Order: sequence, then C-alpha cells, then structure tokens
Amino acid sequence: MAEAVSLAHALRLDVVHSAVVPLKKRQAGLLFGKGKLEELAVIFEVNEIEVVIIDGPVSPIQQRNLEKKWGVKILDRTGLILEIFGDRAATREGVLQVDLAHLSYQKTRLVRSWTHLERQRGGLGFIGGSGETQIESDRRAIDDAIVRLKRQLAKVVKTRSLHREARKKIPYPIVALVGYTNTGKSTIFNRITGASVMAKDMLFATLDPTMRAVKLESGREIILSDTVGFISDLPTELVAAFRATLEEVLDADLILHVRDISHPESDEQLKDVMDILTKLGIKEDAQQSIVEVWNKIDMLDPVQKQQLDIATERNNNIVMTSALTGMGLEGLLEAIEQNLLEPTVTEIVKLSFSEGKRRAWLFNQNVVDKEDQIDIGFDVTVTWTAKQAAQFQKI
Repeated sequence: MAEAVSLAHALRLDVVHSAVVPLKKRQAGLLFGKGKLEELAVIFEVNEIEVVIIDGPVSPIQQRNLEKKWGVKILDRTGLILEIFGDRAATREGVLQVDLAHLSYQKTRLVRSWTHLERQRGGLGFIGGSGETQIESDRRAIDDAIVRLKRQLAKVVKTRSLHREARKKIPYPIVALVGYTNTGKSTIFNRITGASVMAKDMLFATLDPTMRAVKLESGREIILSDTVGFISDLPTELVAAFRATLEEVLDADLILHVRDISHPESDEQLKDVMDILTKLGIKEDAQQSIVEVWNKIDMLDPVQKQQLDIATERNNNIVMTSALTGMGLEGLLEAIEQNLLEPTVTEIVKLSFSEGKRRAWLFNQNVVDKEDQIDIGFDVTVTWTAKQAAQFQKI
C-alpha cells in the first residue's frame, strides 16, 4: 500500500484516501462486489475524487464499467507506471520507449467512457470515441504508430550498439548500478562522479540512463552507469520497450546491486530485481559476482547495524553504505577495484623506431614499467592483462 501511494505521489497526485479491499473473488465485469462498489462510490463522491488507482491488474472491460459506474478515471498498476514513465521521459529514446509501451497497453483499451475529464496523452489524441468503426480505425492507427515507433527505436538501438562497440575499443570497464526504484542509486552515482543526476526520495526519479567516467585510487578509469529502477510487477510492455536501455547492464563488466537495507521488504525487492535481471538474460554465473550495496544504513538503529556488520564481515561481495552521508563509499570504490582486477603478466616487447603508434598505445594504457633504447628501437617492459596483450597485437 505504501508503495502504491508513493507511485501516486510520483505522478504528483494528491492522495485523499487509500484502503486495502479484500476480495473473495474477482467479479468478471466490475471487479468488486455490489456492496463494495456502493461503499466506494460514496467515498469518491464525498471527496470529489477524479482519479482512482487500483494497485493490480484491471481488465479493459472492468476499467470501462468502473469508470462508467463511478464517473472517475481508473488507472491500474500498469497504467500508473506507464503514466509516470511518460511524465519523466526526457531523451528522444526515452520518449519513444514510453510511447511504444503506452500504445501496446492502450491497444486493448480503446473505448473511453471518461470524456468528461477531457484528458488526453500527447500524441495519442486519435484514441477514443465509441462505435465499432471508430474502434477499428483507432486500432489501425495504433498499429501504424507502433510500426513507426519500432522503426525509429531500431535506429536508436543501432546507434546505441555502435556506441557500445566504440566503448569496447577503449579499455575502460563498465560498472552498472541496478536496483529497486528509490534505493539511492542516483545519490551514490552523484557522490562518486560529482554529477547532478536527479536524485529525490521518489519512485522512478531516474528514467534515462547516464554514464560518467570515474578515476579509481589506483589511477584506473571506469565508466559508471546509472539505470532506471526496477519495481515488482514491472509492466511487460515497459520491459520490452526499455530492453535497449536495460541491455547496457548486459555489457557491464561489474554489476552493483543497490538495496535499501532499511526497507522492511528489502528481501522481496531483491527477488524482484533478480527476476528482472534473469529475464534480461543475465546468466546465473554473472549473478554470482554481483556486488550488493546495502544502502541507507543511516536509517538503521545501532542494534540492526551491528547485526548487519556481523552478517557481512566475511562476505567480500557486500558493501554497506549511506549515500546521504557518504559513509562506506570508499569501501565501495575498493570493492569495485578488487572485483575488476584481472591477472597480469610482465614481459618485454621489442619495438622498432617506426612503430610509434604501438609505442604510444602502450603508454596510453599505463602498462609500461620501463623502456630501454636499443640500436633498432626499444625494449619496453610491460605489465598487462591478456586482454590488453590481445588488443596490442591488433594494432
């Protein structure tokens, strides 16, 4: 219930009433029984309610019937999350992804019985109107719009994959922040990178992925990526539409799973995140190497914190932090460093004077231990990884 209310606040709605309604069984046409329908109708009328959110699935028929009976706009969980994403999308890709997800969802909900609210989504003004012919033409219009959006998104996906290929040529490992929405990912991102990504105590404050270069204490550079937060029962339309964005996580060299360890349902949130990562195609062995960041330890009492200290002291893949105070962030950077370490070997590379490009590459990689000039060129002593050695051979 608290999460449902937070979702409503994320859409800047003024919540005047919330309640858990027990259901013996879902009524096919109106979801609720007759008595409950009348009881809720009185509450809505007294409080002059315009929007009712039902935190669960509502069929198109149920939505239409309830809107007609109560004279309000109904949003189910999927519709509400889609509205939030539509409100937050800032980049062209984000807008395209949200519109595609919204159209896929809207396709089954064409008959609009809430015209008195005169509420239309931008770009979707063709939806609505009663009558079979109108619905058929609306459906065709939606199908055409979906095809057009998929074509535009395909171009974006291609551009994104080209960017990924370009990044692979630069040997900076990618570290991705993932986690349930509102666990503090963006605050950690801002603390580490000095960026100013929107970070609020609000569900889905971050929608568009952001990347920044970070120099670790050893001098090694990484790319830190902040991603959209996950949530239980994330609409399938959104998972499909945001796949291109979320696939950035698939390419990450290291995944940091940020958890709000003070949340009473932190374990349930963990399961939801791991389920979504599995759907995205993160293999089980990769999931084993995920570093868990137990954030918001400033919200714990001393006894709770001591219990967590004992639980984590022997686990190198768990770091406790408070993004708000900065506590534990040095330990997090050390954990990133340790998890990205690759085996290295030291060897001598012989270069002729004409191989200036290859010599410059070695120095740019910071792998040179020493260099001796000889008659025909240079003997360069390097300490590098197998990956760097392979890259060098291609130059």
